[in-house]
Amino acid sequence: MRIELATAPGSPERPNEDWAAAVAPAAGQGGVLVLLDGVTPPAGSDGCVHSVPWFTARLGGSLAELSASRRDLTLAEILSASIRRTADTHRSLCDLSHPRTPQATVVLARWDEERVEHLVLSDSALLVEAPDGTVRPLLDDRIDRLPPGSLASEETADARVRNKEGGFFTAAADPRVASRAVTGETPRSEVRALAALTDGASRWTEKFREGDWTATLDVLRKAGPQGLIDRVRELERADTGRVYLRRGKTHDDATAVLVEL
Repeated sequence: MRIELATAPGSPERPNEDWAAAVAPAAGQGGVLVLLDGVTPPAGSDGCVHSVPWFTARLGGSLAELSASRRDLTLAEILSASIRRTADTHRSLCDLSHPRTPQATVVLARWDEERVEHLVLSDSALLVEAPDGTVRPLLDDRIDRLPPGSLASEETADARVRNKEGGFFTAAADPRVASRAVTGETPRSEVRALAALTDGASRWTEKFREGDWTATLDVLRKAGPQGLIDRVRELERADTGRVYLRRGKTHDDATAVLVEL
């Protein structure tokens, strides 16, 4: 098994709000991949005394632990339990009902000798490569399906579409959001490799259109996760006319994980 991971902050002046881990428990027990992309709040109060990295570290740690130790639970049940556990650690100090309480996108994968389970919530990506080289993206595309203008401002997103019916969902303080995740499983024999990307790393495909998902995995295999991130940074710096970035951040936190089974 080969596991490689790289992450880079969008700016040296801000902490990296992504979080990732890939673990391989005892022989024969398979493994777990966890990837979170913390949601940067706008300036002003979010009702919480804790930072986004504080939140992603606690939620990610719980997801990794429970995914490995509680194989009797589905990944959706694990996400629900982890959100509840994380919320309980700061419920007495923070306003968890605030629409901008710390939150994150989620990618989870868990495998053993029989199957590969997956869960995706919001706009991070999970790629599954078959033995013949075919790459299947597992995506939660609800953000892409929003009506034009829905994300014109942070206030609009919070009021109308963030964690709302008909909008999109992230892992914040409500355990029920786990039921909104994209979930499923694939026979282990049909999976050669997995790759997880926050949207800062998936820009190579999704914003800059340098290649499809198969090409993305090829870059990961040949240049490694850091190589993919380096290519994204080069494209971001070159887009001085903001042809591709438009209103997006020039540099976003970027994390990529490659697991070859």
